[in-house]
Amino acid sequence: MPAVAPAPAGVGAIQDAVLAELHSTAQRIAANVERVLVGKPDVVRIALVTLLAEGHLLVEDVPGVGKTSLAKALARSIDCTVSRIQFTPDLLPSDITGVSIYNRQNSDFEFRPGPVFANIVVGDEINRASPKTQSALLECMEEHQVTVDGTTYPLGSPFMVIATQNPVEMEGTYALPEAQRDRFTARVSIGYPDPLAELAMVDEHAGHDPLAELTPVSDADRVRALIEAVRQVHLSPEVRRYAVDLVSATRRLPELRLGASPRSTLQLVSAARAHAALAGRDFVVPDDLQAVAVPVLAHRLVLTPESQAARRSPVDLVRGLLQRVPVPHGALDPSAQWLHDTRNGR
Repeated sequence: MPAVAPAPAGVGAIQDAVLAELHSTAQRIAANVERVLVGKPDVVRIALVTLLAEGHLLVEDVPGVGKTSLAKALARSIDCTVSRIQFTPDLLPSDITGVSIYNRQNSDFEFRPGPVFANIVVGDEINRASPKTQSALLECMEEHQVTVDGTTYPLGSPFMVIATQNPVEMEGTYALPEAQRDRFTARVSIGYPDPLAELAMVDEHAGHDPLAELTPVSDADRVRALIEAVRQVHLSPEVRRYAVDLVSATRRLPELRLGASPRSTLQLVSAARAHAALAGRDFVVPDDLQAVAVPVLAHRLVLTPESQAARRSPVDLVRGLLQRVPVPHGALDPSAQWLHDTRNGR
């Protein structure tokens, strides 16, 4: 058998063993979560993509469809520090970030960390807290640090915020401002299960609570290593340009008052890298960008009043762009195409 030439520099940086480990770990986590959230594999996959992209997830849907269960199941599937914050109107920013307390014994102030100092932070009903309290998460989510009384405290890695909110019962709630929504890598809506999935859920939950029986199938160190591996997934110039074209096209839509930000371009690429890695590839193709475009971009778009009156949907606008923005031909550069052909025996 002829020897296979080494992969070109910068391509195939992720070893096959690492990709296999990533796929195996993701399957175990997904299987764990799907014991609780039955019949929603696409939602679970986006949650895993967000985790591996080291982003934050916003789960928005009507009551009772499993928003908090998804967040808890993902958190319990990883052996790491987890905290839960119940957002209420009387919650203060210091209840999230922590507070400095005067210690009489040493006559000095000492910092008591808040619940945000965890690897996975579950924020339940985030839109029930005041904007002042919501803003306590801005620095945490963007810079992975907390500043209290002029002192900056770094957060651990991995760090992920999974927030839920209810789009109905808006009385007494505070809509997330654009700056806060823009920091969430992806937004998902779970939706009602189909009858067969709901029947399976009834059988699964009969007599016991699957959430209480979940045990970790991975740990923080392994997830941290997989996140680092995802960062090495190859992105060709053509695919990079396609990502920029998709995001910039949102800024020219007449139906929108505000298009997607440059931050969304970076997060779209990160999510596409994670999606490619979950598919067992160490390079991104346009299909990866298209698979994550709606959950990554739709919640960042602000409709004009006329579009709102016409009941236009940001999700439909993003799907329309996916149909109109030209997909690059030969989206793999020559080195990545060589690796792709080699692995497929061509």
